[in-house]
Amino acid sequence: MKITLFTKREYPEILQIKKEFKVGPGGDICMAIGGDGTFIRAAREFDGPILPIRSLDKGSIGYYSDISLSEIGYAIEKIKSGDYSIEKLGNKIELEYKKRKYYVVNEAVMTNEKEEVSFKIYETGKNGRKEIYPFVMSGDGILITSVVGSTAYNKSAGGPIIMESDVFCMTPINIDGPYRNPIIAGSSRQVEIEVVKYNGRLRYDGIEVALLKPGDSFKARLSEKELNIIRFRKYREEFGAKLERIIRSRMEKQ
Repeated sequence: MKITLFTKREYPEILQIKKEFKVGPGGDICMAIGGDGTFIRAAREFDGPILPIRSLDKGSIGYYSDISLSEIGYAIEKIKSGDYSIEKLGNKIELEYKKRKYYVVNEAVMTNEKEEVSFKIYETGKNGRKEIYPFVMSGDGILITSVVGSTAYNKSAGGPIIMESDVFCMTPINIDGPYRNPIIAGSSRQVEIEVVKYNGRLRYDGIEVALLKPGDSFKARLSEKELNIIRFRKYREEFGAKLERIIRSRMEKQ
């Protein structure tokens, strides 16, 4: 078996992996060793199943990881024997701007360039384009995510924690107006966000796409690209335990 590695840095434990497996690009599976940033980078660049491994670095949360580097011996043993399962974590968001497509792991976000950005939300499809909300929304912007990234920026912005893989969410950020609630859409829907006034900066997973000016727009939908992770029976951290670990970690930082 061949392993593709994505690591935050050269951890000593990597030598154990290299002793047991052929390591390089185009692997059968991927090991992402570090925090959530390392996992997201791996998910953008590797299409196969990923084993997220939480580093022992101070402050490394590793929300997606069931195991840490201290259990690397167990992980190696189980992968060699084939004693693991591959489970769907969710689907990536397809972001389209000027006919170019980007596949989003955590979130796509349009934020204000200065004081605010004004925009409208449409649904697009075979029957053309129709308004989802009939008024212009003005504020700090809008964030789009799926089950994969709903506990990150989305949660901090007041968006819902998503537990189903066939939906995506649009969370307005600090909107001034009568409507400011998140909108949940199913996998068959596609939305278009059009800038009406001022400028908005479009990013995904922290990567810059473009500065949007009035009249510019982008589309978003739930893509067919799945994000699959490797899980072991012994080390299986369920949603409630993960959320508690994240909350406790953030409380300790304060």
